[in-house]
Amino acid sequence: MKVQDKHIWLTGASMGIGEALARALDAQGARLILSARSADKLAVLRASLKHPQRHKIVPLDLSRAETLPDVVAQTDLSDGLDMLINNGGISQRGPAAQTPLSVQRQVMEVNYFGTICLTQALLPALRQNQGMLVNIASVAGKVGGHGMSGYAASKHALIGYMDCLRAEETHHGVKVLNVCPGFVQTNISVNALTESGQPYGEVAKSIAEGISAADCAQQIILAIHKDKFEVVIGKGLSALAPYIKRWFPNFFFRLSVRKNIR
Repeated sequence: MKVQDKHIWLTGASMGIGEALARALDAQGARLILSARSADKLAVLRASLKHPQRHKIVPLDLSRAETLPDVVAQTDLSDGLDMLINNGGISQRGPAAQTPLSVQRQVMEVNYFGTICLTQALLPALRQNQGMLVNIASVAGKVGGHGMSGYAASKHALIGYMDCLRAEETHHGVKVLNVCPGFVQTNISVNALTESGQPYGEVAKSIAEGISAADCAQQIILAIHKDKFEVVIGKGLSALAPYIKRWFPNFFFRLSVRKNIR
């Protein structure tokens, strides 16, 4: 699917991969519905784009899934919807044994329940245009490692749900793409929840050494153009981990025990 003149709803648009996607999609002529929690940040972003008049702002909070159907109902989709990019989410860092259920639940509420609730609310519009669902999952949705049990669980769940949805919605002409980035230079670790429920507060070394958000965005758009089902994006071990696990599972287990692969 080409993105020029397509109507695309993008969550998590105010920072990181979402912001990079907004800029790249704007440059390629897409018409965007920009969503995140902060309307002020979205307004600043829209004003900085090359074609701000093409785009709408729709604030939403993925942690409040019950509010999302009303958000969709109140949004003008008279021009149709060609694509939903589920990019909004939150990360988590801390040992599984020390991470309370409240933190695990909060991560799952945003990354899984909020995402699938918005997806279900927008499916009729996507069916009408035979559109595409793009889900920004993670390499952590394919493999597990140290200190990210809640995050990995939520992304595994999201990929599983979207794989099922792809099988069902193909008959309605809706495509589904799961994107699995490895290390990308964003603030995802800064905002990640620790076992205390507080933000991690720093950029992890692995994140700082990852690919740029702009590079990640361009690779996502390339996968959209090619109608891919799934794509792994990154460099080094974070990009190779899913393939090592698939073909050399025993080696992968030994590797994951001694090294934080994510």
